Amino acid sequence: MTYRYMKGTMSMRLRAITLLLVLLGSTAAAVTPAVAEAEKTVSFASAEDSYVSQAGPGKTHHTVTWLSVCTTPCDGAAASERGAFVRFDVKDVPANAVNVTMTLDVQSVRTTDTTLEVRPVKGEWTADSLTFDNRPALGEVITTHKGLTAGGTAKLDVSSAFTGNGAYDFALTSPSGAHGVLHSSRATSGQGPKLTIGYDTETATPAPGGPLPFAMPSTATLRASERKVFAHYFTPYPISLNNRAGADDYYTKHYLTPTGESNKHLAYGGLLRDRPIPRGVLSGDWQLADMKQEIETAVEAGLDGFTVDVLSLTSAHWERLNTLIKAADAVDPGFKIVLMPDMTSLKTDAATLAAAMAKLATAKSVYRLPDRRLVISPFKAEGQSAAWWTNFMKIMKDTHGITVAFVPVFLNFPSNAAAFAPISYGFSNWGNRSPAGQSGIASNIAKAHELKKIWMQPVSVQDERPNQGIYDEANNTENLRVTWEKSISGGADWIQLTTWNDFSEGTQFAPSVHNGGAYLDISSYYLTWWKTGKAPAITRDTLYLTHRTQFAAARPTSGTQTKFMLPRSGTSAPRDTVEVLSFLTRAATVKASIGGVEKTYAGQAGLQAKTFPLAYGTNKASVGAVTVTSPWQVKKDFTVQDLQYHAVSSGRK
Repeated sequence: MTYRYMKGTMSMRLRAITLLLVLLGSTAAAVTPAVAEAEKTVSFASAEDSYVSQAGPGKTHHTVTWLSVCTTPCDGAAASERGAFVRFDVKDVPANAVNVTMTLDVQSVRTTDTTLEVRPVKGEWTADSLTFDNRPALGEVITTHKGLTAGGTAKLDVSSAFTGNGAYDFALTSPSGAHGVLHSSRATSGQGPKLTIGYDTETATPAPGGPLPFAMPSTATLRASERKVFAHYFTPYPISLNNRAGADDYYTKHYLTPTGESNKHLAYGGLLRDRPIPRGVLSGDWQLADMKQEIETAVEAGLDGFTVDVLSLTSAHWERLNTLIKAADAVDPGFKIVLMPDMTSLKTDAATLAAAMAKLATAKSVYRLPDRRLVISPFKAEGQSAAWWTNFMKIMKDTHGITVAFVPVFLNFPSNAAAFAPISYGFSNWGNRSPAGQSGIASNIAKAHELKKIWMQPVSVQDERPNQGIYDEANNTENLRVTWEKSISGGADWIQLTTWNDFSEGTQFAPSVHNGGAYLDISSYYLTWWKTGKAPAITRDTLYLTHRTQFAAARPTSGTQTKFMLPRSGTSAPRDTVEVLSFLTRAATVKASIGGVEKTYAGQAGLQAKTFPLAYGTNKASVGAVTVTSPWQVKKDFTVQDLQYHAVSSGRK
């Protein structure tokens, strides 16, 4: 892929289980049990409503006491279609609401055989300016109701549209029957449209077991926070590329071996050093099944969604993006897909890009703010000028009826902040991948807030790029911990985990052969801290062991590799260490075996990182009955340079 500065519903237990997966453990995070409480309801009168008429295409109807719904011909007149629009502002539905129902009530003025359709409104509108000519686009039918009775109330089930507190815009249309007339909000009190939401609530209880060192809050509780956590999804590296078993799939045969793809990667020892956890062959739509699995894993880890790198508007990358959106719609529409056009690879005009983004924006899972603005967050936004992006957003509004909330991701934030401030909802940068590069986090957040913008902070594990001959020194989990801790203390508004699955840059949070889900688990702890405002209580002693399998300065003792990775300029000084990251319920003695040499130290209650010099052999750690043994031996003789930190958790055996 193009060089970037610092970048680039099936449970896993139902997957084919390989020996490696047994060793590393399931990738699913602990699910917190819940206790249901009594059902509750809240109701809302319409905040705005009006109707449009084809017979008077430029006329508004925001002052009348009725709403008209009719197919054409209506009342015997040609070109006379009518449709009603209504908006509700939903609030006070708690974060732990479950079993949610949502009902739209409309009261009829007269008895007719009208069939009503309810559709979501996809564009912007206000009652005092709404006309047939400027009416916004509509989505697919949510529900239908046939027959109206004078003075009676039609109850329309729109539960499928519920996504939480915020604005809900519905259109009432009719495919058949007589002219339906409904009371508007300006009729006698209580006769206008009403939206009623019923729900149960759940009370989280600590999980007795599971891989995490703390009790993970419910998804509803985490999503109630205005602070959002997205992971950057990179379409070149899904779970599987060709639906083969692990030993015979494309990753094994072509990306992990120096001779793969006709010796294309021979000089640097293979394109990748790690890969998604292998699985068996799947039947049916295996790509959709894989995408569903990735979304389930991300949801269980507490993520709000994926920022998806839009590399192309055609080809396999475009198809995978559409499949990912389809999977999110099917698994959990509340898990959001943020559209991130990649301006290092997209060579297109603003109108073409706008048409593509508008097409994707029809999906339920594509992320919009509560006010319905569509979030567009381009990578390397400075690849086009602020004027170019202004034109793009104008086309989105004028041609597609979509207002954009623009959140550019820069490679150089300070140089572009002023020019992009007038058109942006928020800012982000791609960031750095070593502790030495994280000193500017607080100032970046402060600068964004000074400009009255939100800030999306990058949080990362590490970075190694064999084909580019470069790597960053992450200092075991220090870079991960520092980027999270500075995000929390600095007051970041959103987080972007960089990345979910860019294996070519070694930055993956996604469960993989070499991390088994450990980095995602650690991130879930900080995510919970950031969203809830306090560090989670440690309820289960857990140890994470990280180390490389070779010394940083070592070179292969055999093999064909001729191009080697060197430290990036400005990165932390390379070091050779084993780290024990402990989450302890109370102070206790921790035992470690580093290359067969026994060590002990006083473990502190809470989170603590302890490092030891790297040594050849096997690494282990234990506290009481809790043990963790790394399956990755440190070796003197090897054929390929690999400077990633491998990780293993005591909670995932």
